Amino acid sequence: MEQMLALRRRWLKRWWLITLALWASVGVVSIWSLRRTWQQLADYFTWAALRYGLAFNRLAAIGLGLCLGLTVALLVKQARFLLFGLTAAERQDLIKALNKRQT
Repeated sequence: MEQMLALRRRWLKRWWLITLALWASVGVVSIWSLRRTWQQLADYFTWAALRYGLAFNRLAAIGLGLCLGLTVALLVKQARFLLFGLTAAERQDLIKALNKRQT
């Protein structure tokens, strides 16, 4: 069981590194390309201004959505693990990976 949790920690750490790299590359470029929208929102915030700012900068919106989506998915997965533990499918995947490593 301890080996499974260590492997899960390693996998989770790898996913967080991928997420950080994504934020450092795609996230920074997306935020930078939305700088005019941020200036407009700083002056007067409306949901319409936010919506149109993202609608007219689709690539930036997709980049931010990708970064935010992966971050939220990892947070939800970790919260579910802390509350409920491993699911049967996760346990089976970890056992498979451990067996594959040992051979």
